[in-house]
Amino acid sequence: MFTGIIETQGTINEITKDNDNINITIASAITHELKIDQSVSHDGVCLTVVAINGDYYTVTAIKETLDKTNLKDWAVGGIVNLERAMKLGDRLDGHIVQGHVDQTGVCKSVENANGSWYFTFGYDKAANNITIEKGSITVNGVSLTVVNSKDNEFSVAIIPYTFEHTNFNAIKPGTIINLEFDVVGKYVARLHALRN
Repeated sequence: MFTGIIETQGTINEITKDNDNINITIASAITHELKIDQSVSHDGVCLTVVAINGDYYTVTAIKETLDKTNLKDWAVGGIVNLERAMKLGDRLDGHIVQGHVDQTGVCKSVENANGSWYFTFGYDKAANNITIEKGSITVNGVSLTVVNSKDNEFSVAIIPYTFEHTNFNAIKPGTIINLEFDVVGKYVARLHALRN
């Protein structure tokens, strides 16, 4: 479990294919604190550390993960949001994040709001996921509050700190992002689907 509060970022150093899987090697300031078998959120995707070598660590993404996330679009040099799993007893500063991406979305617009930014994202509503006005959403692993919730799109407001310390500064219209919908929203969506 995670909180959606990004600890740091990593830089993709190498990507190698292994049958249907890929191995991703990342350089990060927290590498020396990691251990093999540890779960780390990468742009909202929970991946297990399988190797550590100096300042670099490696994770493996299987086909299922590649099919449902934007990892298939990652490239060497890319910047990734990182968060280690929360400890029992820690403050929950964001919201409960599982690290299980529900689907990808696409950035539709970025609006400069004189000191902050509004990002609008669209997603395929056929997956039966929903956002709730003022509810929580995870975008590339970042816990955010939904504004302007619609059937297949929503917006979030990004403060300067988040813009500077996450990969939101690289998101532009057309960028594919990872979405994990709030567990409460998931529950409401499932009830709605069962009634119809």
